[in-house]
Amino acid sequence: MLDLVLVILTAPFSVPLILFMALLVTTDGHRPFYTQLRVGRNGKAFRLWKLRTMVPDADRILEDYLARNPVARLEWTATQKLKRDPRITPVGRFLRKTSLDELPQLINVLNGTMSLVGPRPMMVAQKPFYPGTAYYDLRPGITGLWQISDRNECDFVGRAPYDEQYHRVLSFWTDLVVLFRTVAVVLRGTGY
Repeated sequence: MLDLVLVILTAPFSVPLILFMALLVTTDGHRPFYTQLRVGRNGKAFRLWKLRTMVPDADRILEDYLARNPVARLEWTATQKLKRDPRITPVGRFLRKTSLDELPQLINVLNGTMSLVGPRPMMVAQKPFYPGTAYYDLRPGITGLWQISDRNECDFVGRAPYDEQYHRVLSFWTDLVVLFRTVAVVLRGTGY
């Protein structure tokens, strides 16, 4: 219920902001939104919405880059992210740093595939590398304990303990605390 109330109350602000950012993203002549299959509650795949932050053909560019750069390959293997990702557009860099690229996931919250607070939804290809089990009992979230704690300083496997902890302390008040702390994290601009 908290999810729906907050999404509806913030819609007069979030919808115009998403539309404005979508216009910024399309200045390169490509579509503004990106969808990707992610693993949801009970392991069921769902389509996650984001503002597009990468160049077209990003998967091929990533593989070429990792094939030529063994240090980047090690970073990708450990974190499933790159601090200097060659696929990110200039507008995309800003959107990621501020986490504004995640706002279209409010659609996922409305359709019930995500929650405002929960484990960060993993990609389908990441499922074999994830060591935890609590993730599958929870609805993935736009924000969560991992995002407000280690965020980009944690390897992929290190996310599992945060998901287990959230599962243990799951409550209305926990979600409120995570949401308030998320605002501080976003204002610090620690995303990439």
